[in-house]
Amino acid sequence: MFRLSDKGEKIQKMFGAIAPRYDFLNRLLSFGIDRRWRTKAVRLLKYREGSRILDVATGTGDVALEIALRTPDSVKITGADFCKEMVDLGAVKVAASPYSSRIDLKVAPCEDLPFANDTFDSITIAFGIRNVVDRKLGLAEMWRVLRPGGRIVILEFSTPRSRFFRHLYYFYFRRLLPVVGGLFSRYNAYKYLPDSVLEFPSQEEFSLMLAEAGFRSIHLHELTFGIATIYVGEKE
Repeated sequence: MFRLSDKGEKIQKMFGAIAPRYDFLNRLLSFGIDRRWRTKAVRLLKYREGSRILDVATGTGDVALEIALRTPDSVKITGADFCKEMVDLGAVKVAASPYSSRIDLKVAPCEDLPFANDTFDSITIAFGIRNVVDRKLGLAEMWRVLRPGGRIVILEFSTPRSRFFRHLYYFYFRRLLPVVGGLFSRYNAYKYLPDSVLEFPSQEEFSLMLAEAGFRSIHLHELTFGIATIYVGEKE
């Protein structure tokens, strides 16, 4: 049975603590741009009638609900997240939506997905891969449960290439965001966010990790001056 590392357990508890204010602060701190980013990522998914789609690090279910909105009624969506508090909140949102019969949420870490090999036509993970402590194992697990011909779509924060915009971005991320987050939730949690983004591999390094995990036809979509990046890969 998979056991989270000490670091993983700390991250899990942190998300559990901020879960009640998570959606509100996402909208506030991103000025609502995160919704547009998620929509763009979902539009890149591959599916057909009767497909199954997995949303890893589903949190409170925003991406799972967006997938349901933009796919046929025959498409089934599973959301998985290692934080029970997040999943419980997501279950309430799903139950109140028109898509409750199409979305199933589970508590499970990315490194140990409770699904058979070759199960899903597409997999997405939005703003979650940087929180996976063992990223190589997490990518390997997603590759395992993806069907041949299937697609992975990863949305994650990144570092802007423009030096001027990068300075503005760092100032907001390092100085303002933790303070605003601390007013409504926990300062340490919103200090972790910029720290985790700045520690995340570069676009080139992460693309190489995807390739090493077995994904092919890898390409990138930069969003909003490079604040975020969508990584797309295929399983041959």
